[in-house]
Amino acid sequence: MTAPHSRSLTEDGVSAKTAAALRAAMQRLFDGKPQHTDGRLTKENLWREAQVSRATMNRATAILSAWDSHIAEHGTITPGEALRDDEITRLRRKLAEKTSECTLLNMRLEAAATAIAALHHDNTQLRQELSAIDDRVIPLRPAARRTRT
Repeated sequence: MTAPHSRSLTEDGVSAKTAAALRAAMQRLFDGKPQHTDGRLTKENLWREAQVSRATMNRATAILSAWDSHIAEHGTITPGEALRDDEITRLRRKLAEKTSECTLLNMRLEAAATAIAALHHDNTQLRQELSAIDDRVIPLRPAARRTRT
């Protein structure tokens, strides 16, 4: 005589309804479209996503084998996490480029400020020298005398 509940178990080790819920939850998690969890590819999220108990999920050995195979082959990063990681990498690269550009521009700005300060100093010194000399204009060559005809 068999136990009454053993007749309703599938080859997955759980009822057909539970197996369907676990497989659907697994697919949603793999597709990055969770309904009941944060979408991380963990066994905790699998049983929560399927809305079954941990013990029930642990009895579904064939489904857990499929889960483990997929995780071994594809890793635990969801499509959304992969996109996020790619975006972070792109933004970090862009930030590094902008930081380098800012450093170069700051160096140029400092060089320009130094040159402007030196020119200002020279200009001030020339103005002081100009004010110290006589205000008369002295021609460099004497003007040639004009002859009247």
